[in-house]
Amino acid sequence: MAKKTGARVNIKLRSTESSHFYVSQKNKRNTTDRLQLKKYDPVVRKHVMYKEEK
Repeated sequence: MAKKTGARVNIKLRSTESSHFYVSQKNKRNTTDRLQLKKYDPVVRKHVMYKEEK
């Protein structure tokens, strides 16, 4: 049986302030550019920008 390759891929969101990261998913057909989200960083204890890594 052939394996289906879906549009959803796992991505790693790395903090711009520390080495902390989140793992999330995105739809590569709808969102072709890299994600940038403002999320809570527990290392520095504030909200910072998280950018998608390759």
